[in-house]
Amino acid sequence: MDEGSAYGLWSLVIINSVVFILFAFSFTRPRTTRDWRSLGAFSAFIVALFAEMYGFPLTIYLFSGWLESRYPGANLWSHETGHLWHTLLGMKSHAHSDPLHILSGLLIFGGFFLLAASWEVLYRAQRTQTLATTGPYARIRHPQYVAFIVIMLGFLLQWPTIPTLFMFPVLVAMYVRLAHKEERQVRAEFGESYDRYAAATPAFFPRWKRQSREQLDGRLDR
Repeated sequence: MDEGSAYGLWSLVIINSVVFILFAFSFTRPRTTRDWRSLGAFSAFIVALFAEMYGFPLTIYLFSGWLESRYPGANLWSHETGHLWHTLLGMKSHAHSDPLHILSGLLIFGGFFLLAASWEVLYRAQRTQTLATTGPYARIRHPQYVAFIVIMLGFLLQWPTIPTLFMFPVLVAMYVRLAHKEERQVRAEFGESYDRYAAATPAFFPRWKRQSREQLDGRLDR
């Protein structure tokens, strides 16, 4: 890589990976094997992302011949070019101010906000040994898994790489399996109460028409 390279900054790889993983850890507080698997999968995605963002740009390297012929004036080893959607779509603004980067930031921030809000509700429910049905859990049954997926999607819009693009559908499938496993365990514990909650609340995608708290409570109390 040339003198103007924005890569080989392994200290930034470590710092950014640790910050985001600890951030996620602080919101999930894993206790069970399932919790650790969820956080571990997210952590692997984060490390793979920042390893290419600041360490070695494997994706840029593999496509360097095509990129040089397609964009002869671009410095492939600059951080700006590493925002591949920005480069491929020929956006003229700075990469950090283009619409995709702004949307990416909103998704990442929103994902962490959802993760934090979900943990607060789940923590109270675990302490009282009740179902988590308020806050984000009033809209979807698995907001924490949705939060992880939204955060990863945000990063893919900002900095797509071959490893993370391959990892994303695998991790989504893993989170779906973990959600189903979690539901079987919760259903065994709460029985009909959980069945009524599941019947009233979508698993991953909230309904456009929001049900009121009274409607949900009424279904759970039957």
